[in-house]
Amino acid sequence: MPGHERSPGEQEALNGLRRHVEESAFHAWAGFELVSVEVGVVEVALDVAPHHLNPAGILHGGMIATLADTAIGLAIRSALPPDGTHRTAQLNVHFLSKVEGGRVRALGRAVHVGGRMGYGEGDVVDEEGELVARASGTFIVLPHA
Repeated sequence: MPGHERSPGEQEALNGLRRHVEESAFHAWAGFELVSVEVGVVEVALDVAPHHLNPAGILHGGMIATLADTAIGLAIRSALPPDGTHRTAQLNVHFLSKVEGGRVRALGRAVHVGGRMGYGEGDVVDEEGELVARASGTFIVLPHA
């Protein structure tokens, strides 16, 4: 967790997670930026572009949900052994306010990571730090294929 000394293996796992996101065509296509990575806590950001907006001119809810899913999922993954991976089993998103532009950030937190399941929570905030959405997710934990 933030503030504790990392072992060399833990640091390498976090570096691997950074490489995983940097090399991901999906994350690049979506415009996601990995802001910070700690064991169990990940922050992801998005600079809202015109193609992220729905016809009403606000950030599409699917982008908000994907940002939250990414942050929570990566927080779960950061707490797994190096050969572990995850898949989203359930995602709940409560949309609380709209975003019309600027930068949004999602902070994902691993609440519980077990041998078969993980559970995490996340908040999506706008540039002013106002809560845009709150999410929770359940993830299947798998050995890396």
